[in-house]
Amino acid sequence: MTDHDQPDHLGATPLDDGTTRFLVWAPDVEQVEVVLEESGRTATLVPGEQGYHEAVLDDVGPGTRYRLRLDGVQELRNDPASRWQPEGLHGPSAVDDPRFDWTDEGWVNPTLDRHVLYELHVGTFTPEGTFDAIIPRLADLRDLGVTAIELMPIWQFPGERNWGYDGVLPYAVQHSYGGPAGLRRLVDAAHAAGIAVVLDVVYNHFGPEGNHLSEFGPYLTDRYDTPWGQAVNVDGPLSDGVRRYFVENAVRWIREFHVDGLRLDAVHAILDQSAVHLLEQIARDVHAEAGRHGRHAFVIAESDLADPRLVRSPEVGGYGLDGQWLDDVHHALHVAFTGERTGYYEDFDGLADLERAFRDRFVMAGRWSPHRQRTVGRPAGDVPYHRFVACTQNHDQVGNRMLGERKTHLLDDEPLKAIGAALLLLPFTPMLWMGQEYGDTAPFQYFVSHTDPDLVRAVQEGRQREFAYFADQGQAPDPQSEATFVRSKLDWSLRERDGHATLLALYRELLRLRREVAPIAAPDASDAVTVVHDPDTISWRRSRGDDEIVVVVHAGDDAAEVPLPPDRRWELLLDTADPRWDGPGGVHLDGPHRLVLPGSCVVLLRTQGDAAA
Repeated sequence: MTDHDQPDHLGATPLDDGTTRFLVWAPDVEQVEVVLEESGRTATLVPGEQGYHEAVLDDVGPGTRYRLRLDGVQELRNDPASRWQPEGLHGPSAVDDPRFDWTDEGWVNPTLDRHVLYELHVGTFTPEGTFDAIIPRLADLRDLGVTAIELMPIWQFPGERNWGYDGVLPYAVQHSYGGPAGLRRLVDAAHAAGIAVVLDVVYNHFGPEGNHLSEFGPYLTDRYDTPWGQAVNVDGPLSDGVRRYFVENAVRWIREFHVDGLRLDAVHAILDQSAVHLLEQIARDVHAEAGRHGRHAFVIAESDLADPRLVRSPEVGGYGLDGQWLDDVHHALHVAFTGERTGYYEDFDGLADLERAFRDRFVMAGRWSPHRQRTVGRPAGDVPYHRFVACTQNHDQVGNRMLGERKTHLLDDEPLKAIGAALLLLPFTPMLWMGQEYGDTAPFQYFVSHTDPDLVRAVQEGRQREFAYFADQGQAPDPQSEATFVRSKLDWSLRERDGHATLLALYRELLRLRREVAPIAAPDASDAVTVVHDPDTISWRRSRGDDEIVVVVHAGDDAAEVPLPPDRRWELLLDTADPRWDGPGGVHLDGPHRLVLPGSCVVLLRTQGDAAA
């Protein structure tokens, strides 16, 4: 195969002979020209079938900056598949060099059932807010027991401060984070530390600022509406080009950046009536690309549909995704421990719904939703637990509160420890939110850095309207203010301080138990789970081989008595209220049959070969 016979990829692809291939999908345009920024040289791409324009240009290599001219119009545009925006969203595109001296040949990505995910926002995780600044923290996360970091969206967005969901150029890695080279360095270092990297990708909408995609072709459609406006066009006329745009993007992270998994944002807003759903196509091609390189990659969806088709095999009518977020666990535990029942929390009934999650995975499994005023979901009890990612905090559940409060702000010390322990002892795949492990006190608030004054004003006014009902809590933080962004940065020094250091030690111990205690480690759907609950307490019993454990979670304020299986003696493995964890103590076994429990989370291990007296 010659250099020019290499597979065509969208955007600018440097070839080994010093040339660069440009491939642009622009079915609504008759002529596409590449305009080189430095020299002013112009080259016309050759139009081909189905709206693709292509050419190989001599003497163009990595780092070359360029823009596109459409049908001779003087105003230039960025490449929709730009790989690099070194001067930001409104600067020129640049040719990225995919070559990198990888050192991760021996890296093996664990299967999802072995993972503990850790969601973070690159800009607020460290003072520097870059990929490179994360690298020195990887050892801390590994020692904690984290196996994968999940990065909030890193594609190019306006300015230097954003959650990432306002991105416009999904192929370009955010310049202020370190660009594509910085991401490669982070992934390589993460693999060296034994940590996988998962990217949060957004295929359901584009941000408003700098969005000129409609000038190229029908990326969007007015056939459907979403919370962000027009839907992406993945099933209408000329949708094959749009589907390729997203599928190739997903595959590129695996091929060029060695990423281990993708989290697909809000897939319920991807409206697709095709015979092969876009999600199925993405999962299939991502799995195949990883396999071609002898690697394993997984695809996880965020969805509010409570529909097991997402994670069922295509052979039985599913989409073949590896997993999905299960916000139901968060909602059930949040209601149980905080008592909040406003908004979507009105659909949930505390620990009773945690029992439903054990049984059906989805709490909303064909149940009437007072919040949505309709019946939602269907059961998925046959799907293994580990294919559902559960949390007690994440960017949505913290950042979409008006003041961005963490559980640290909402709960006292004892319930804060108990709710975290409950998460890590459940059979679902757990995900921590950055700073949760030591109780960081920084809020995570909504921030942007738009450059369009009208858009800035619209975002500010929209945020105020959204939270007008909460006026008694003060005024919503200004999303455009840099102070809102700075306020949301973690304070890593807290890890060493009293209380915070103890919480960190507790999380480390819980994750050790999750790895080493057989009935907790690597759970699957074949394991029997016995669940008992009352309004303030839930307990579940699991066994594997000769080992058996009981986990008891108490969300009430007063002591509770929990019946235990009467034919065994039990050893106390962990109690979040123990003085070791700065708790008041008081948990004890009342003979072999009953546990007297103040508000806490407790783990008991059956004493082998020792029946009750």
